[in-house]
Amino acid sequence: MNALLKQNRFDFISDKNKKLIEEFTKQMDIFGYGFGGEIGDGYCWGKYMIIYSQKGIKTKKVIARFFLRDNETFIWGGREIKHNNSIVLRLFFSNIEKHESYIEKAPLHIKQPFIDEHGKCNHCKTDCPRYRKTYTIDGKKIEKCSGVVFEFHDPKFEYIQDYMDLLKEFYGKKKL
Repeated sequence: MNALLKQNRFDFISDKNKKLIEEFTKQMDIFGYGFGGEIGDGYCWGKYMIIYSQKGIKTKKVIARFFLRDNETFIWGGREIKHNNSIVLRLFFSNIEKHESYIEKAPLHIKQPFIDEHGKCNHCKTDCPRYRKTYTIDGKKIEKCSGVVFEFHDPKFEYIQDYMDLLKEFYGKKKL
């Protein structure tokens, strides 16, 4: 990862964020997840994307992504999207209700993506019910569209262990 991030195309990423990505990648590797040695196109989520999935299996389950964003504006699906120089860590979870107690007790920086308004379902009439995440946290029913949930904007190096603990909670200590 270190060699990749030294390429000129990643000059827009701060040294602080490069260190975070490198350490996160190292921690994921320890637990059997990798990024396949490449940083791909980010499509509408950012200029580039790093995708983490389980190593050594054919059907790869993606559990985390980094969206690498530079100062850009583009049109996607008929709407204008603006990004600034930043990174976003997106984690993938199912069966949220099984982990309700863990989330309720988690520090706010971990709990926030589960309870904030980002990704709130507005009951669209297309595929939303099929892709909706519905769960209860602190006695409040929450519905989110699964395409834009569990994002940690500007993740912090000092929270890497918290992100890893959250992944362990959902994917099991033996699997992660």
